[in-house]
Amino acid sequence: MVKEEDSKTLELFLKIGLDEKTAKNTLANNKVTTNLTAVIHEAAVTDGCDRTVGNLIYTVATKFPANALNHRPTLLQYIVSTKIKTPAQLEAAFTFLAATASGDLNAQEFEEACGVGVEVSKDDIERAVSEVFEEKKANILEQRYRTNVGELFAHVRKKLPWADPKVVKEVIDVELYKLLGERTAADNEKPVKKKKEKPVKAEDKAKVDETPAPKPSEEELNPYSIFPSPEENYKVHTEIYFSDRPVLRASNSKELLEKHLKVTGRKVLTRFPPEPNGYLHIGHAKAMFVDFGLAKERGGGCYLRFDDTNPEAEKKEYIDHIKEIVGWMGWEPYRITHTSDYFQDLYELAVELIKRGHAYVDHQTAEEVKEYRERKMNSPWRDRPIEESLRLFDEMKKGMIDEGKATLRMKQDMQSDNFNMYDLIAYRIKFTPHPHAGDKWCIYPSYDYAHCIVDSLENITHSLCTLEFETRRASYYWLLDALGLYQPFVWEYSRLNVSNTVMSKRKLNRLVTEKWVDGWDDPRLMTLAGLRRRGVTSTAINAFVRGIGITRSDCSMIHLSRLEYHIREELNKTAPRTMVVLNPLKVVITNLEAGLVTDLDAKKWPEAPANDASSFYKVPFSRVVYIERTDFRLKDSKDYFGLAPGKSVLLRYAYPIKCTDVILADDKETVLEIWAEYDPSKTTKPKGVLHWVAEPSPGVDPLKVEVRLFDRLFLSENPAELEDWLGDLNPESKVVIQNAYAVPLVRTAALGDRFQFERLGYFAVDQDSTSEKLVFNRTVTLRDSYAKGGK
Repeated sequence: MVKEEDSKTLELFLKIGLDEKTAKNTLANNKVTTNLTAVIHEAAVTDGCDRTVGNLIYTVATKFPANALNHRPTLLQYIVSTKIKTPAQLEAAFTFLAATASGDLNAQEFEEACGVGVEVSKDDIERAVSEVFEEKKANILEQRYRTNVGELFAHVRKKLPWADPKVVKEVIDVELYKLLGERTAADNEKPVKKKKEKPVKAEDKAKVDETPAPKPSEEELNPYSIFPSPEENYKVHTEIYFSDRPVLRASNSKELLEKHLKVTGRKVLTRFPPEPNGYLHIGHAKAMFVDFGLAKERGGGCYLRFDDTNPEAEKKEYIDHIKEIVGWMGWEPYRITHTSDYFQDLYELAVELIKRGHAYVDHQTAEEVKEYRERKMNSPWRDRPIEESLRLFDEMKKGMIDEGKATLRMKQDMQSDNFNMYDLIAYRIKFTPHPHAGDKWCIYPSYDYAHCIVDSLENITHSLCTLEFETRRASYYWLLDALGLYQPFVWEYSRLNVSNTVMSKRKLNRLVTEKWVDGWDDPRLMTLAGLRRRGVTSTAINAFVRGIGITRSDCSMIHLSRLEYHIREELNKTAPRTMVVLNPLKVVITNLEAGLVTDLDAKKWPEAPANDASSFYKVPFSRVVYIERTDFRLKDSKDYFGLAPGKSVLLRYAYPIKCTDVILADDKETVLEIWAEYDPSKTTKPKGVLHWVAEPSPGVDPLKVEVRLFDRLFLSENPAELEDWLGDLNPESKVVIQNAYAVPLVRTAALGDRFQFERLGYFAVDQDSTSEKLVFNRTVTLRDSYAKGGK
């Protein structure tokens, strides 16, 4: 019975949004369990509630002041009705109630103390952060990334005590990055305590002022400077240790290198070798930047080579996509090849490898191979006669042996400390036609066998890959040495990990095939097709990758805000401004003549010169205009810059208006319509500036458009490490607004056109647009507050 009761209580705790671990830990504490159960019943949420509400209820159960228990039901009603919805508000409530104790509760004072009804938008936060940064700019520039962020946070919280702390921290981080740019090596050094210096003499001051600023490193100016020239590829840069033979020092003989240099004309040749089994993602953008970028910087060429050794996974759709997206990213292949182009060469070299005693046909099952490798045991067939392996390999090729009954394995070093030297498989049997090579082959080479050989056959000078392949370097050079082939220079760099997303092809494929997203080009994905559809440009992606650098540090997660910074930097310069209202609220200007429509000039660019007509567009101004529903409140406050009864705001590019009346629905809460008067003389100088859209002619609705607001796909920064990673999907990652209102300017927008919707963000025309209705995707939110001119 006890276990059944615990099970019911656990279910109750899970219903209010507690994660399973927290719920189980709570059950282990009888006092908290009793309190939380009572609070859930007091709040009347036994059937469940929103996770945010549930977390606040949990806090009430653990922290509510004991001297004010008679007021607990009242507080819970404020929470359930979302009048109190942040931890800061709740802490303020606890303080107020602890002081009130069991006495009478003054509702008005309580609400003022807890910030009830105070809405703090991201615009408000960005404005406050901008003001703090302006005040502290000199100190921030001096301290750079040693700036005390907690102090900045405190200044913002002083201005906006009810702001969401997570959003405040995010905006501060973005503003810091915008002001300071990439971290430098000096930023990461520990500060050195300076001794007190004597005052600088007047005659010496000029000399001090003339001290030049430190020059950026060669690597910062040219990230490719770390790579050697092709002529240097006779030097040893990798040593491979064996358990039963001397060290192999990977290098080319002078004769082999000269032969290679003669064929290549001493040019740098690299390769970008994607497997055509999915769409490319932003990690591949870094690989392209490294492979194509090095070749371009050195005046060489980069192969686009399809690593198509697995006939079951490759599709023509993926091959066509990769070719197209490489071009979109700004890269031009030296040649387009396939590993399958070299199947005959690879087969002949496998025969040679057997003849040299470095390969054998094996009959172990996949499970047996795994077990023997784990135990460092040789296969029973490892030392079979060379002639026998040659005969069996020929039978494999002719289709005389069933799939799974034999493989060709390289005879490497089963006692090595490197797992990737445990007799890797070179060939396996697959009775599957190949998309590129047809049905000629029923044996296919493995990546570990084919990759290094094709690198050598194509005379690649620099074989560059991500760090997870570093342990394969020994196998790479062992095989080329065993066959006496030219050896490219191998170097690994850190893979690109971006927060709040997944980039493994297996996980991406699952998201697509199980319909968690709308295809490989869903704008929420970090696929390059998805980013392009979202409105991100290839130049912004390349700038982001260049800013990260080509390093071997593999312990960092790059925050999504860094990519967003580069996107904003470009769109700020290239996307014209316009006005769109997402959730329209009707405003009737009562002192404007009915039927009168005036065309006003609006700026496409913040610094538009007055004499350049192309920098302006016409926007109609009439008796009926629409503003954002979130830009109006029935109750005004000091830190609110929107419209309220009796208050004035400026309509961007138009006139100040003052709210004179509010038309409410029968529930006396829902605002149906606002009446206002405008100031044609513009003598009123309100603080708040709103974007708006007007009726283009009397009784005619403005242009309706669909707007898709995309956000981060996952709630956690690193969802890939979660067991239930699909459970971390952000339910608000895509919000569709069917009937937003837009100014006439956007009517002629075409696919791919990008705009800044003032005060809302950057948006791009989506491929789902039709002649009847335009569809816009939000690319990224605004960097700066509207107080800075919407730049």
